[in-house]
Amino acid sequence: MSTPTCTDPRVPARDACVVRDLIERWAREQPDAVYAVFENGEQWTYASLKERVEAVAAGLAARGVAQGDHVAVWLFGGREGILSFFAINYLGAVFVPFNTAYKGKLLAHVLDNSDARLLIAHGDLVARLDDVDTAAIERVVHVGPAAAIRLPLEPFEALPAGGASCPPLQRPIEPWDTQSIIYTSGTTGPSKGVLSSYLHIYTNAGPETWHFVHGDDRFLINMPLFHIGGMGIIFVMLARGGSIAVMENFSTDGFWPFVRETKTSCAFLLGVMATFLLKAPPSPDDRDHSLRLAFMVPFTETALDMHERFGIDVYTIFNMTEISSPIVSEPNPTRRGTCGKKRDGVEVRLVDEHDCEVPVGEIGEMLVRTDRPWGMNHGYYKNPEATAEAWRNGWFHTGDCFRRDDEGFYYFVDRRKDAIRRRGENISSFEVEAEVVAYPAVREAAAYGVPSEVGEDDVMVAVAPVEGQTIDPAELLAFLADNMAYFMVPRYIRILPELPKTPSAKVQKHLLRGEGVTDDSWDREAHGFTLKREQLKA
Repeated sequence: MSTPTCTDPRVPARDACVVRDLIERWAREQPDAVYAVFENGEQWTYASLKERVEAVAAGLAARGVAQGDHVAVWLFGGREGILSFFAINYLGAVFVPFNTAYKGKLLAHVLDNSDARLLIAHGDLVARLDDVDTAAIERVVHVGPAAAIRLPLEPFEALPAGGASCPPLQRPIEPWDTQSIIYTSGTTGPSKGVLSSYLHIYTNAGPETWHFVHGDDRFLINMPLFHIGGMGIIFVMLARGGSIAVMENFSTDGFWPFVRETKTSCAFLLGVMATFLLKAPPSPDDRDHSLRLAFMVPFTETALDMHERFGIDVYTIFNMTEISSPIVSEPNPTRRGTCGKKRDGVEVRLVDEHDCEVPVGEIGEMLVRTDRPWGMNHGYYKNPEATAEAWRNGWFHTGDCFRRDDEGFYYFVDRRKDAIRRRGENISSFEVEAEVVAYPAVREAAAYGVPSEVGEDDVMVAVAPVEGQTIDPAELLAFLADNMAYFMVPRYIRILPELPKTPSAKVQKHLLRGEGVTDDSWDREAHGFTLKREQLKA
């Protein structure tokens, strides 16, 4: 193993946490071991992974990508997504994934904020670029057919240039170098780009954090690259010298056959996925599979049913893009609503609005810090104000409220910030409101989450009309569907003459949230309007 460049024992060697060094290490130590299996039966060994990554990296370098550059990736996942992720990091460049649902103002914002000059995008998404300011983007590499746009286009297949080699690094890639910028929902402003180092992504789910995931495991990949549950897992298994099984799109009927066929042993399941699996009719084969554990986020009341029916160990965690899994459960936790206990290597406090610790049993915002340098995010890209606000007093402020019991178990209570979580997506109420008020008849809007019958939240928006105008909910919905990511489009629309406000004219969302879905709320699903993620062509 290589020698670390520092003497701090908390910082692992490069070939334990840096993508380039990990790929080279495993290709050297276990070239014939399988890293990835796909739905069509294709397999990549560590030796072939290195060959593929080097070829794509050489192609990116030939197009001007250098160490430290930012490269945007607008893919859900798949082979090209994995290769892009690794190839960008192989060059020492920064991986910047975008949510494939982005469009309009949100897309323009992340393009501008990213400072990326090259974008790797699914062909079905490319046409959206003609509708926005593409900022510094000079070239688009597309996966699959793409419509012609004003920017130069080139197919992904053209990247691996035969015989081309990667240029030498300007310097070794260090564990504390920036590995990725992941955009997360803002609540008081536009989405923020979370700066993550290799040490951050390693600490998030490394051997100390997820000690129950091993090098001989095969982890199911069914989450997108732009989600920490997707990109993070791809890295987790690379760091362990393990393997992944890539499922392009989650399907209730296809889940267990895929697990059996690929000999998958670990999975990350959103609560709604578990609900769908449990609703399937019982079968004599329910325990005839290789899956030994699953992460369930959130940990719903049905989670233990997964353990009982399918014979798997179920874990839950509290995590967000900015931190590194500070709260991890034991297998099959029996305490309703718990996220687990504090793991080793982190400090956790629950505090009031003045950052003063609250007594055991009382509700407070969770603050976190680690004992490893660079073990969490190192700020928000080009947003020093948000960085300072989140990291005040030397602790990262999660914006999420918890209580802790006498035994050290933590229980999520509510979000201090106005984020909405729907089907695994974190949604900014600020960004929803910005799109809603762009509709000519809307004077003001308030977006908030209301409980969903399948877990987590549904999006609800209360609107007040411009004087003398009326708002047709169906027409407003059609407007929003054309301009917003599908998961952000409100399910419920409530039209009020005025929104409730404080004396200082701030909208009292807590009152609206407390009223929930009222008799005068318009439900798009009840009116036959359903929206789903676009199924991108393979």
